[in-house]
Amino acid sequence: MAFNIKKRGKLTYYSEGDAPVLSALVTEEQSDGDVRIYFAGLTGGYSAKHVLGLDELVTMDPEREIPLVFQCWEKWLREAGICQSISEVDFIEMHVFGCQPKQPHPLVDPIGYQQEIERLRAAYAKAYREWWATHCPDNGLPCRFTVHVVDVPDRAASYEFYSVGLLQRKR
Repeated sequence: MAFNIKKRGKLTYYSEGDAPVLSALVTEEQSDGDVRIYFAGLTGGYSAKHVLGLDELVTMDPEREIPLVFQCWEKWLREAGICQSISEVDFIEMHVFGCQPKQPHPLVDPIGYQQEIERLRAAYAKAYREWWATHCPDNGLPCRFTVHVVDVPDRAASYEFYSVGLLQRKR
């Protein structure tokens, strides 16, 4: 897959397809040669299935979804020629939108619904913590803002991430 690349001043936009709705990545050149990178919102459900060409659709499984989001971003970084590994990027902000459980229905099984919320929160915290420890142990941790929403367009996903990072060329 080749990106459509549009450069305007300090900004470079990397989008896909003939009529894109948004950019997968936007980079901002810094005066010292560093590059600020804005990563598009992704889920480990349908988004990752499409970007990574997976056969399986991962559904409501943060421990599998979270690594898939980072794999997508790393794939984009390579394809855009920005860097070879996501561990080269120091993440500044990580915005995460947690989806409400798809089942059980809160009116039919309110106790089961609350248990599923608790399972998702615990699985999310574990997966997020383990991903950073495994893949970027020398990097600092980004600040994080988590909002629970009723749903995102991806009906399979438990979370959607978007982020801002900095590729520090003179580290």
